[in-house]
Amino acid sequence: MAGSVAEANKMLWDEELGRMLSLANSTIKRNTELETRVADLEMEVSLWKRAHGDLRELAERDSKAHNAQLVSLNHQLSNLDGVSDQPALILCVINAESLPFSEGLFVEGIQGGQIAAQELTRSIAEQLANDGVQLVSNRLSFWTTLYFNRSNLESKLVGNDICSKEQLDGFLSGFSQASTRFAVVDVGAGKDGADAKIKEYLQTYSRFQQTLRIFVGGYATSYAPLFSVLENEQLLGRIVLLSSPKEDDDLRTVPLPTLKIKSLFMEYAPDLVIKRPPPLIVPFNSNVSTSGGMISPQSPPRPSSGKLIDPSLPLHKQSPPPCNEHYLMNCSKGAALCKYSHGYVLTSEQLACLASNAKKAPCNWLKNGLHCPYGEKCCWGHVCPNGAKCFHLSKGKCWFKGGRFL
Repeated sequence: MAGSVAEANKMLWDEELGRMLSLANSTIKRNTELETRVADLEMEVSLWKRAHGDLRELAERDSKAHNAQLVSLNHQLSNLDGVSDQPALILCVINAESLPFSEGLFVEGIQGGQIAAQELTRSIAEQLANDGVQLVSNRLSFWTTLYFNRSNLESKLVGNDICSKEQLDGFLSGFSQASTRFAVVDVGAGKDGADAKIKEYLQTYSRFQQTLRIFVGGYATSYAPLFSVLENEQLLGRIVLLSSPKEDDDLRTVPLPTLKIKSLFMEYAPDLVIKRPPPLIVPFNSNVSTSGGMISPQSPPRPSSGKLIDPSLPLHKQSPPPCNEHYLMNCSKGAALCKYSHGYVLTSEQLACLASNAKKAPCNWLKNGLHCPYGEKCCWGHVCPNGAKCFHLSKGKCWFKGGRFL
């Protein structure tokens, strides 16, 4: 009897000990999960603090530039009060290669050029009104000039199927005809010809007493020395930067106010398309031999110039991986700045695989709650590929904003 009681007590102790061990393991596991979650939250808070600090710094920089600009504006207006025969100049100069107008406007041809001119004028007028400039026609004279290398602009637009040559001609004609003070200037062949013209334009007109504002579009980092000179001469308050809806702040090396006009400009300038002659087709002839480096019919075909994909690795594990936007759309960064490769020679199957993989990643425009300007031409995903059955959707962590794009 005593043995049975002792055995029963032992079983009870074993069961209780098992429960205690299970509870301890669960507690340890839960503590580990909580510690991991706390670390993730601390990291997230740190990132938000950094982002908030960056935004506050940018706001303070813009506020400082705006205040300096208003002081300069008031000073200029007071100086012009006694000069009735000299209207104030409002100037706009744009590098049309670096800051092209939106696709839809080019496609509209002449009408698109006229609409672009009207929208540009309206937006600048609103900006001036917000800055306290009284828009009296006999006191203000508004001039706009587009600079571009015609060959390069046509290559970027026609070569990327954005518009036809006839539509480009119509757009430029419509823009120029919108007003006698609107001009389009082909700077001809040569590297950075448009930028050189614009920098000379800024050096000249920023020093005119009657110049109130110069709106500059398509600026680049090479403008920084000129902006520094104008800042030292207290003339920088006359400059306002025109930019696309998603301009890179890396170009803003000096504090300058920016006017972003929605839907007027492309978010990124298209890449230059260099036309190459078609390959030479040599008919088969067993008697033909090589001469001067020409490939003989017996030689194996050579691949096109560029790097080949390593077949033993998937596309995303190549070193570096191919750039989705370069091969499927247009890469805004260009080969020099993009961390992905633009130099691979891809087969049609590899391009199809690249496109399929890209659709699994969410479009950044939609991810941030914005309208994607590329629409159906966007290479990135606009719809969660897993639909309502998405595993992450049930946890509220779907990359496609919890199924908002389903």
